[in-house]
Amino acid sequence: MDKNSDEYLEALRHTASHILAQAVKRLYPETKLCIGPAIEDGFYYDFFRQEPFSPQDIENITFEMEKIVRDNLTVERIDCDRKKAAELLKDEPFKMELLNEIKGEKISFYRQGEFIDMCAGPHASSTGEVKYFKLLNVSAAYWRGDEKRESLQRIYGVCFPEKEQLDLYLKNLEEAKKRDHRILGQALGLFSLQPDFGPGLVYWHPNGATIRKVIEDFWRDAHFERGYHLLYTPHIASISLWEKSGHLSFYRENMFPSMNFEQGFPYQLKPMNCPFHILIYQSTLHSYKEFPIRWAELGTVYRYEKDGVLHGVLRVRGFTQDDAHIFCRPDQIENEVTELLDFVMYFLSSFGFSEYEIYLSTRPDRFVGTVENWEKATKALENALIKKSLSYQIDPGEGVFYGPKIDIKIKDCLKRTWQCSTIQVDFNIPERFGLKYVNQENQFERPIMIHRAIMGSLERFFGILIEHYSGNFPVWLAPVQVKILTVADRFIPYAEKVLGFCRKNKIRADLDGSSESLGKKIRTAENEKIPILAVIGEKEQLTETLAVRLHKKGMKGAVSVGDFVRKIKEIEETKSIEIDF
Repeated sequence: MDKNSDEYLEALRHTASHILAQAVKRLYPETKLCIGPAIEDGFYYDFFRQEPFSPQDIENITFEMEKIVRDNLTVERIDCDRKKAAELLKDEPFKMELLNEIKGEKISFYRQGEFIDMCAGPHASSTGEVKYFKLLNVSAAYWRGDEKRESLQRIYGVCFPEKEQLDLYLKNLEEAKKRDHRILGQALGLFSLQPDFGPGLVYWHPNGATIRKVIEDFWRDAHFERGYHLLYTPHIASISLWEKSGHLSFYRENMFPSMNFEQGFPYQLKPMNCPFHILIYQSTLHSYKEFPIRWAELGTVYRYEKDGVLHGVLRVRGFTQDDAHIFCRPDQIENEVTELLDFVMYFLSSFGFSEYEIYLSTRPDRFVGTVENWEKATKALENALIKKSLSYQIDPGEGVFYGPKIDIKIKDCLKRTWQCSTIQVDFNIPERFGLKYVNQENQFERPIMIHRAIMGSLERFFGILIEHYSGNFPVWLAPVQVKILTVADRFIPYAEKVLGFCRKNKIRADLDGSSESLGKKIRTAENEKIPILAVIGEKEQLTETLAVRLHKKGMKGAVSVGDFVRKIKEIEETKSIEIDF
C-alpha cells in the first residue's frame, strides 16, 4: 500500500493511538480508556484519570511508546461475540458504554502484545511501522462531548511515514506559533478579547478596524460589480421565525437563550441571516423577469459556542458573515453556481490564496425536503464544478439539513487548510416559507434559493490573514501603509506636507517626528511591520524627494513625492503581494 495514501495514513495513526494507550496503561494501570481515533496529521486518545498528566508523564509515555515500536509487536484483529467482549471490557466503564450501543453480535478488537482494545480499525500490521511520531500536548475534553459528563484528558500526537515529513511538520508547527494571531493581534494593535465581559466577543482596535474597512470596501465593490444589492437586517427577531425556518430544531444547542419580556414576546439573537432575507423577498411579488435576484449582507450573528472551542477570532460567539442569497429559477442554478465559483476564486486570490481543497457535501441523515430535490441540487453543484474543471472530493452526508453544498478550504503559506467559502443550493426553505414568483405562464412557481459566503466570517478570515502573512500585510491591506520618518526636527514641516499629500490621495500614512534617533525609528516601524518607510533628511527636503525603505528589504533609493504616491496607488490597484520601487 502507498505509504502516503489516505488509507495507510489512517491505519498508521490509528495504530499510534493504540500504542499511546498501551504505554499509558503500562505506566498508569488505574487509568480508564475512552476513545482514540486517527485525525488529520495525527491522533489522540482520551483518558479518565484523577491526576493530570504532567510534562514528565508525557516524557515517560513517549519513552514507553518508543519501546513498544522497537518491540515491533504484531497487530492482530480479533472478532468476539458480545459476551466475550463484555468480559474483556469489564474493567473499562467507558468502553462498556460504547459496547452497549453497538448493534450486532460480532465485536471487533485489535491486540498488540498484552494490550487489547475494542476498535473497528484500520491498523498497521505491526507497531514497528509507527517510527516517526511525537506527542504534542494534553487538553481537557468531556466524555461524548457532553459538558455534563466526566472530564477527560486528551493526549494529542502526530505521526508520519517518513522522518522528513515529521521534521517538516514540527518546523511548521514552530512557525505557526510565531504566527499565532492572538499574539500578533495584541502586539500590532489589531483586536482584543475581553473574557470577563463576554467570552467569544471581538473588540476591533484602530489598526484592526482599518483592515476590516479595507476588506469590507473591497467586498462591497466586488458585489456591486456582479449585480448584487446590499441588505441590512436586525440583530434580533421573534423566535418563531427560526421555528418556521427549521433552524430551531437543528441548531437550538448553538443558539443563545431567547429573551422573554413582560408582554411574553420571545426575542432571539439571530444565529443566521437567511430568514431575514426571505422576509424581505416576501414583502413584494416577484416576476421571473427579475431573476436572478442577488442580495448580500455583512450580517453579524450570534452563536453559543462552548467555552472549550473558543479560539481567538477563529472561533467566536459573535461574528459577521459575508452572507448572500440568490433567488433564481431552476434553469438558472447551474449558471449561478458556476459564476459563484469564479467569484470565490477571484476574491480569495486577491488576498493571496491560490491553493484550495474543494468538497461536495451530500445529503445527511437528518434533512428536510424530498430526496428528488436533493438529487437535483447536488447534480447542479457537481455540474458547475465539472464545468470549471475544478478538482473536488465527495464528502458523504456532510450537507446542511436544508441542502447540499460546496465547501472550499484555502491553504495558507504553511499548507494548513482553513474552511472559508461555501455555496449551498436550497429547495427546502423556500417551500417552508411558501416563496413564489410569477412565471412566464402568469402562474405561481417556487424559486430556488442559493446560500453563499466567501470569507465565511469576517473575524475568522481576518485571523487566517494574520497568520498567513505573519502580520506582514501587503500594502493594500496594511493598516498603516507608509510611515514617514524625519532625521531631525527641522524637517518636520516638509514631512507634514508630504503626510498631507499622502492622506489627500487616500494613502494611510503616519509621521514619526519624535526626537528619537533614525535607527530607533526604523526599528520601531519594522516591529510594527509597516510595509513602506519614507525617510526625510536634508537631501530629501532640498530635492523634494523621499528616501524609500521597504519592510525587511532595506533602502531602495530616492523617489519624487509624486512618483511615490503613484506607485502606491498602482500597488493598491493591482493588489500586489510583493512590492518594489
